Amino acid sequence: MSRYFEYRPGDGYEAWLQYRRTDQGTKLKQYAPYCHIAAVIQDEVMRTAVNELSQGLEAITGHLVDVAETLGESSGILLGIFGASQAIDEAIHADVAGSVRTEGYAIQFDGRTEQIAIGAADSAGLLYGVFHLLRIMAAGGDVKSLNRVENPVNSLRMINQWDNMDGSVERGYAGSSIFYHDNRVAKEYQRIQDYARLLASCGINAIAINNVNVHRVESRLLTDFLPDVTKLAAIFRQYAIKLYLSINYASPMELGGLATADPQNPSVREWWREAAAKVYEAIPDFGGFLVKADSEHRPGPFTYGRDHADGANMLAEAVKPYGGVVIWRCFVYNCKQDWRDRSTDRARAAYDHFRPLDGRFLDNVILQIKNGPIDFQVREPVSPLIGAMPHTNQMIEFQIAQEYTGQQRHVCYLVPQWKEVLDFDTYLQEEGTPVKRIVDGTVHGNPCNGFAAVSNIGSDANWTGHLLAQANLFGYGRLAWNPELSAEEIAKEWIRLTFGSREPLFQTIYDILMNSWEIYESYTTPLGVGFMVNPDHHYGPNVEGYEYSPWGTYHYADNHGVGVDRTTATGTGYTSQYADANKQRYESLATCPDELLLFFHHVPYTHKLHSGKTVIQHIYDTHFEGAERAGQLLAVWERMREQLDEQAYRQVADRLEEQAEHAKEWRDRINTYFYRRSGIPDEQGRTIY
Repeated sequence: MSRYFEYRPGDGYEAWLQYRRTDQGTKLKQYAPYCHIAAVIQDEVMRTAVNELSQGLEAITGHLVDVAETLGESSGILLGIFGASQAIDEAIHADVAGSVRTEGYAIQFDGRTEQIAIGAADSAGLLYGVFHLLRIMAAGGDVKSLNRVENPVNSLRMINQWDNMDGSVERGYAGSSIFYHDNRVAKEYQRIQDYARLLASCGINAIAINNVNVHRVESRLLTDFLPDVTKLAAIFRQYAIKLYLSINYASPMELGGLATADPQNPSVREWWREAAAKVYEAIPDFGGFLVKADSEHRPGPFTYGRDHADGANMLAEAVKPYGGVVIWRCFVYNCKQDWRDRSTDRARAAYDHFRPLDGRFLDNVILQIKNGPIDFQVREPVSPLIGAMPHTNQMIEFQIAQEYTGQQRHVCYLVPQWKEVLDFDTYLQEEGTPVKRIVDGTVHGNPCNGFAAVSNIGSDANWTGHLLAQANLFGYGRLAWNPELSAEEIAKEWIRLTFGSREPLFQTIYDILMNSWEIYESYTTPLGVGFMVNPDHHYGPNVEGYEYSPWGTYHYADNHGVGVDRTTATGTGYTSQYADANKQRYESLATCPDELLLFFHHVPYTHKLHSGKTVIQHIYDTHFEGAERAGQLLAVWERMREQLDEQAYRQVADRLEEQAEHAKEWRDRINTYFYRRSGIPDEQGRTIY
């Protein structure tokens, strides 16, 4: 990967695109013949694909690569678009070609000619096919067994940058923004191109380049800074990534001088039509607008007595002539919860606001729904809004940035969590209606669907602050491309590409990743209770501090018990938002899963879990065990020092050392609090401070 600053071995900048030289032996002999590429370059994305393949092959084999329009009888790699390349049409059977969809590809090895053919319906598919081949070679895989078709399961695979133009990143834990400095668009185009390369290599095809909380200066990305945005769009276009902008709903007032932003006002509608026309004139393949409205003090249609459909449709009409879409976030909860009123429930908000609007949104509006009903917690149930609007486009939103899972100072591999969400059966069409089939459009047949996620990158040399946090960015892209991939497969693939396959390093990193979510959860928030973090920065334990001090609204702990009653029978009625099978499962103490017990029920500390332990003993045990296991991560890593570059070793070791100490703080703060609340000592007689 090219550098915009001086390279230092082990700093992690190359991430999973290191393309180490293959060792002498069988693999090098197998890859050596593929130093010839045949392609008729038709556009800039295809040029990118050829360049990526050339650079990758040269790094892996150590041989120079030549590019021509034909291979003839030589061994090599053939790239082409079906119907536009006679060589590809001859190399890949028509039946196979016919099964390749938009952005997909076929990749085949021909034992007779010793040629590898990558064919696609478009140049984006060729780029993804090239990265597929390079992943195999970089991991030391066998290319002579290649014979497969890959199509992306989700059409939209998006990254949301929460970057502000002052250079800060909201919920950013890896340095400052790579897009903005001092209220200007950054000129570090090489770094941005390297980021585009990372995203495309794991299948991302869309990016919103500014924070969803859009302030006045960011609003000017639509106007004054549009020439700079155009340059960024050109960089991402080379990697088949469409650029989107988050917009401020009050822009007609702030930028246009209008007295209102009412979506029914003709002047407002005209202002947005003109703004969209100017953007598409500058960026013809512009993706569209991302909107956060009427939540957390953001402006929106509620001010004018309108609803979300009115607001979204007005914007959708403005971008529709150009093929653009409006992505409307469903993170809406404009209510301050009163601890004395336990019927108020933020978890209900998204469903209550949006479900009645099903069928009213235009077909180029997509509702972006967080994976859970609260806010990217360590453990929470799946949002019941997902799939509950059969006549409305929906996409799921994850958070790669570890806002509530250690902020990239603690290791927490999130792919297992995302897999649980995607595999969750909603029962919206009886048994067998998992979230992943709703998100990809299979269940309701909606045309616009997919994934979005909050990015975890910044200006740090290794992109993600914690070197191991790169696995979450890579894993998100791979999962968005194919939700059937397992967390284990993705972890192994990332480790091989980033660290190689040497033992015991490979197994050590794999074990750290696969245990990390469970370890983090065990010493932080128990049984799905959520939050219990400092309200200003969300890092570190503060049992009663989250937004609604001093009563801990999110856990309602008192001298008798803990948890939130969200049942229909006696609580907030949140369970009624699920299909009947899940409603009944969560409604009953007998069937509610232990890991979500305190999300759905307020229970005595002496309530026995399905494990046989009482709630209070479970809290004590998991926090002691979690802190101990966090400490063991550092000890295990220290034994890997000789297998790692010193900088890579030290970067992870420092983070694991901090995690081990912080886990003790979590243990002591949580256990002390619940001991004082419950008055029940630890059965094992351990000291609780």
